Amino acid sequence: MVRDIGNGHQMVTERTFMPFNAAQLNKLAFELDRHLRAVRGDQPPLEDIQAQRERHRKITRINSASMILKNVRMRRGRGSRGG
Repeated sequence: MVRDIGNGHQMVTERTFMPFNAAQLNKLAFELDRHLRAVRGDQPPLEDIQAQRERHRKITRINSASMILKNVRMRRGRGSRGG
């Protein structure tokens, strides 16, 4: 799923994470962070503009998914504590 998000095959909204339980969300957050580090570590040549753009798009997609996931996890955590 993480690769699909990075490649733009899977669009992410808060509803995307509804069927996942807390453990699955934690694992997904870990995998998103790991994939983001891998994409950042892969540096295409500066002359390859297309590869630079694609790398930037992947980083943007993964960051966006991470932020949405973070919000979902916070909201669920707050809801389970009654407030």
